[in-house]
Amino acid sequence: MTLAPQALRQLVGTIFEKHGMGAEHASVTADVLVWADLRGMGTHGVMRTTQYVNLMRKGDLNPRPQMKTSADGVIDADRAAGPIAMTYAASVACERAKGSGIGLALVKDTTHTAALGYYTQAAARQGFAALALAASSPLMAYHGTRAAGVSTAPLSIAVPGEEEPLALDMSSSMISMGALAQARRSGKTLPEGVVLASDGTPTTDPKLASVPLPLGGAKGSGLAFMFECLASFLTSNPILAEALEKTPASRRHKQNAVVIAIDVARFVPHEVFRREVARLAKNLRRLPGEDILMPGERGSRNAARQRDAVTISPQVYEELKAL
Repeated sequence: MTLAPQALRQLVGTIFEKHGMGAEHASVTADVLVWADLRGMGTHGVMRTTQYVNLMRKGDLNPRPQMKTSADGVIDADRAAGPIAMTYAASVACERAKGSGIGLALVKDTTHTAALGYYTQAAARQGFAALALAASSPLMAYHGTRAAGVSTAPLSIAVPGEEEPLALDMSSSMISMGALAQARRSGKTLPEGVVLASDGTPTTDPKLASVPLPLGGAKGSGLAFMFECLASFLTSNPILAEALEKTPASRRHKQNAVVIAIDVARFVPHEVFRREVARLAKNLRRLPGEDILMPGERGSRNAARQRDAVTISPQVYEELKAL
């Protein structure tokens, strides 16, 4: 199913407005989701629209938040949609970096943050190196366990490039929750060794798949543990322990996040930084191999190819029409 990107943005934005968002917030949220689809990241694209609407219906996502920022840079997102809180956090971090070379923004009590690369790449286009990470509820197995104990720990780092930013955008799990949702829709068999069923046994059946395994074993789950320490404990908004203890507060969907921006020009001239990025990429491409891509390059190619027509699954389109 193909649509013009602007038509898809308008469709998704209209859905969010219909369910209570103001026009500006609906437009920003739709833009972030469509951006992911354009780059081939359908797991974080408009297929998430239904999830966001359900969160609004439950009261977990506040369609008209009153966000507040403390003097030390903690943003109380008031359960805002993740794209709203994260876009604002990135702007706060960049503004702080202009004054001191590096800026930090901590996000407390937002919802699904969507593709973190959207925010880091926006900062990189303004001349900043940027890092964003998020903490959420238990979704992934902690290494050595057979049950969900930590979040999938998404992370993005972006730096200015010659033309487009170079950007890493990843989770710390072998497979993302969005990819699991896609597999359930399509019925596609999953690879071995990436996910557990709810009873803790390995499975390749998408209908049984429930708990992703950590990328790199202890390395992936260790990142998730540390992300909780940084994003949740620094904002006084713990998620994992409360969920594992099954406290009343843990029943509500919530996420926390960290955004760091570094003003490249405070350390090295922009043209020098970009030249060195290009030199490194050029030398890597000279190595033996095939189709050697830099971080974020595949997404840039997808976005260029889908500039006039973005592809989504028929099932997702039917969901959007129903909403």
